[in-house]
Amino acid sequence: MKVSKKLSANSEILDLRLLRVFEQMYATRSVTRTAERLSQTQPTISIALGRLRTVFLDPLFVRTPMGMQPTPRADALISTVQEVLQGMQRLSLENDNFDSTNSRRAFRIFMTDASHITLMPQLVGHLHSFAPGVTLEASTIGSNMPMELQAGEADLALGYIPSLEAGFYQQALFDQDWICLCRHDHPRVGLTFDISCYEAEEHVGIVSGTGHALLENAVYQSGLKRRIRVQLPGFLGLSAILATSDLIATLPRSIGETIAKSAGLRTLSCPITIAGFTVCQYWHKRAHHSASHRWLRAICAKLFLHSSRFPYHGLRP
Repeated sequence: MKVSKKLSANSEILDLRLLRVFEQMYATRSVTRTAERLSQTQPTISIALGRLRTVFLDPLFVRTPMGMQPTPRADALISTVQEVLQGMQRLSLENDNFDSTNSRRAFRIFMTDASHITLMPQLVGHLHSFAPGVTLEASTIGSNMPMELQAGEADLALGYIPSLEAGFYQQALFDQDWICLCRHDHPRVGLTFDISCYEAEEHVGIVSGTGHALLENAVYQSGLKRRIRVQLPGFLGLSAILATSDLIATLPRSIGETIAKSAGLRTLSCPITIAGFTVCQYWHKRAHHSASHRWLRAICAKLFLHSSRFPYHGLRP
């Protein structure tokens, strides 16, 4: 399908394939990466850029040490180009279907290392049974995440990610509170585990995940002096440390119970009040109507959706 547009004295049929090149160039700032995403050769992309420059009477992208940077004209055009492409996608929804049984689709999901332990095994198990050709890539949550979701470089984000609320769809999956872990034969932890015991013991600190700030704020607000003996960037090695020491760990319930079950550790009610949070799945509006994305989101909801205090499912302004 083609879109015709008359531009000054220079008139040409503007093929939707050219608009896709424009959109990907704007997202990647690279001829090479655009060619890879569109499964085209670099010379083909260069020819398409030449046609775009002729149509719009502007260089559109100029080479700099930071890559192919858009001109002001390209900045002005990008929203219109995206609207046209999204509109054409909506028009083709009638024929948009996804056969998970035979698909070789690759999905990229942002998640924390806690989700690698708690959520990923269930997702992989389901795909193994019902979508054997579908593959998954787990990526670390970072500052580049919103841009990559918007550009289509990733499909979904799972976790507690307040920074993704604005401009993204989200669906609440389950609520999290906090528990503590220690070894079963801890010499000083008896039937009760109160604040004085919590403060007297030494702890393992986990500094990954957005929930970490909730824990640190609760400790600060309570005025407790939590003695951190070992600090880890994630949950790798935590079970072995707890099993061979007298240290205490404070964790969200889902990851805490999973680690406790696999390593034979003891779970304890957390004696301090820590704000709970809701784990959600997030996606950009550009993927909202895609059949493959709808299928993936439905699978995540089927596997992980539990009763939640915040059953919001929509686009945050």
